[in-house]
Amino acid sequence: MRTCRDIATQLLAPGKGILAADESIGTMSARLVKAGVEGTAENRRAYRELLATTPDLADGVSGIILCDETLNQRCGDSIPFAEALRAVGILPGIKVDTGAKACPGLPGETVTEGLDGLPARLAHYVELGARFAKWRAVYTITDSTPTPGAIAVNASALARYAAACQEAGLVPIVEPEVVMNGNHSQLRCAEITAAVHAEVRAALALLDVDPAGMVLKPNMIVEGADHPTRAVPADVAAVTGKVLQAWPDDLAGVAFLSGGQEPERATANLAALQHLRTPWPLTFSFGRALVTPALLAWRGHADRYADGQAALAERVRANAAAVRSRTELQRT
Repeated sequence: MRTCRDIATQLLAPGKGILAADESIGTMSARLVKAGVEGTAENRRAYRELLATTPDLADGVSGIILCDETLNQRCGDSIPFAEALRAVGILPGIKVDTGAKACPGLPGETVTEGLDGLPARLAHYVELGARFAKWRAVYTITDSTPTPGAIAVNASALARYAAACQEAGLVPIVEPEVVMNGNHSQLRCAEITAAVHAEVRAALALLDVDPAGMVLKPNMIVEGADHPTRAVPADVAAVTGKVLQAWPDDLAGVAFLSGGQEPERATANLAALQHLRTPWPLTFSFGRALVTPALLAWRGHADRYADGQAALAERVRANAAAVRSRTELQRT
């Protein structure tokens, strides 16, 4: 367990966050096509290499979450991705779930799959150089969902995954995401997220998952994407802090997901969250809010490679600066 605690400490290094570049083959291909790039394996590899080799990325990123395809690929110079990341001081991570699928008995709701054969896959990923993993559970708010059943089965899967990771020597990133889809209020999001977290904490405790060797990756408490009004950063921080306060003091830390927020809004909310006094660090594990600007700047053109990396670097600097502000804020 000491290994997991040490790795978690590295992941949550002051002033750094985690880059989520772990989209599935289908999702990544669709995003490439939307940006005018053919959705091939080579283009997916090239795009992930653009992200991973951005100059000075390690100044603001402690780890990068990859998908299975990328972890098994090599950069253009034939160096495996995991090795290339370690060489610049970035920890390689791996998404190990196989996606949210329709849950039997719960019409319209999902359960994240991927537990079958997980211990063997984790051992393989360790051999490839992974040092942490991620599993995402998805909860959608409607008038009748998520149901207690959906909350329970996803919490159980998250806990089984986390326990398997720690046994394999990998730090689990536990991601219970209440998505922004819908027109629900911020209060409704808070109520559902609190219920989800309570179930996840109970499931983790039943399997003796060490909080000091895991990272929580929650959604910020915001309104639904179709809600007529938006919560300001100070309110997002205050409400999110109330939901998180039930987590134990020995939790390694919290790395927020961006959850479809515009890049600038995600950064502003992250900055506001740094004003909270918590026993654990609050950082970021953003995907779309970091990588979308890079993709749109690159669009598969060799002569715009540096533009793509500059766009990523700009967003990383902004979020790292927000996280670094915490040290000064806690002194006042």
